[in-house]
Amino acid sequence: MLILGQNVDAGKKIMNDIFVAIDFETADRCRDSACALGMVRVESGKIVQKEHRFIRPPRKHFEFTYIHGITWDMVASEPDFRELWPSMKSLLNGADFIAAHNASFDRSVLNACCEKSDILPPSIPFECTVTLARKEFGIFPTKLPDVCRYLDIPLNHHDALSDARACAEIVIAVSSVSETDKHSFK
Repeated sequence: MLILGQNVDAGKKIMNDIFVAIDFETADRCRDSACALGMVRVESGKIVQKEHRFIRPPRKHFEFTYIHGITWDMVASEPDFRELWPSMKSLLNGADFIAAHNASFDRSVLNACCEKSDILPPSIPFECTVTLARKEFGIFPTKLPDVCRYLDIPLNHHDALSDARACAEIVIAVSSVSETDKHSFK
């Protein structure tokens, strides 16, 4: 298993790894309020599966509609996390790590939703694409739109699937660029 943040010179080995990029959108400030989930599975450096699902959060209050455009009416008839997760977690089968932009946030949302649903959270390590972008390419600022612009990755920001796909592309870019090329993207 290769964790990029621990071994930045071994990026090429990632091409043989399996990882899943993940992104959550939340309804409010509580971490258990996931209202959308995007997951992108990568095997041998290629995207092989993409999934997007709306999630009915535990409360009707939506504080962040202005950011992601998701409303209660859009998710009221969707499954809650407990109902949804069994069909989504299969994407993690055999994965060496989970990638996310600002991974501590997505990990905390996943853990809070699992806890609220009495589900054991996955024990797969997380890799943060913010850290990868800073370490591998010297990118600052490292908000997702900035990194995507730098690497020429299309993005519909705050769409969970687009954000997850962008994270997958960042990891792929890190793994496929040689040391001498890392600062030539500009």
